[in-house]
Amino acid sequence: MLACGAAPRTLPGAEAVGGVHTVRTLDDASALRRAVRNATGPVVVVGAGFIGAEVAATCRTIGCEVVLVEPLAQPLARVLGPTIGAVFADLHRSHGVDLRLGIGVARVEADATGRVCRVHLTDGSAVDTATVVVGIGVTPNTRWLADSGLTIDDGIVCDATCTAAPGIVAAGDVARWPNPVFDDSPARIEHWDHAFAQAEHAAASLLAGGAAEPFAPVPWFWSDQYDRKAQLAGQVRADDDVTVVDGSLAEHRFVALYSRAGRLTGVLGMNRPRHVIGLRPKIAERITLDEALAVF
Repeated sequence: MLACGAAPRTLPGAEAVGGVHTVRTLDDASALRRAVRNATGPVVVVGAGFIGAEVAATCRTIGCEVVLVEPLAQPLARVLGPTIGAVFADLHRSHGVDLRLGIGVARVEADATGRVCRVHLTDGSAVDTATVVVGIGVTPNTRWLADSGLTIDDGIVCDATCTAAPGIVAAGDVARWPNPVFDDSPARIEHWDHAFAQAEHAAASLLAGGAAEPFAPVPWFWSDQYDRKAQLAGQVRADDDVTVVDGSLAEHRFVALYSRAGRLTGVLGMNRPRHVIGLRPKIAERITLDEALAVF
């Protein structure tokens, strides 16, 4: 079984600069905790995906100034689309985050001791800081497999049973496989819960000698930001249709259904866990959006 995970992407030219953090391991988290507790200026968070958004929320909760930099038009837009991304933008602004959208990092400046002192942004502005957190995604750990004969394309490409080649299976962040529930092309899922479930299935596939059933989960994850818990069940795309069926986007307490060509692909709840739990098994049944709307 290949379960070699992924490594966090870094900012080019900033890999050896002190005070620039990524978050992947317990040691990473411990080092970041020490840094933000001692921060005397703003913490600059690069990337408003789930890692960046959660770090920004945690830093604000303990009283740090936060500048959150995101090249896209909204936080989490690549995953959740612009409508829900705008909700997260409003959530962070309402807690005092200095949110810089549509802006990237031009370069990280270090002082004479080799530690970060300033971040230069692509709009020509700069932020003086001693602490930078980079959350711009991960790269599958597949370089060592370049000459293996396996199909490597943004991960290890597998069939529906998680088999990459006879006698070889893959699981977790490194595995790309077609989920038959959603009829999608091979995709990687980077959720904590998913890694456990896929590892169990991949092991069963290996022991079955190629006679295993397809791996057909409804992925699920959660994200805690301030006093809001967002939970998503399904496998959604940024261009899916979004229908709010309960609560209010403005109050950051709602249920939104994702659909594609009239079929339910996911449900997102913000402080609405019951609806996510209830609809998750229905997604596996491939119900339509209209059938899901009848629940409300």
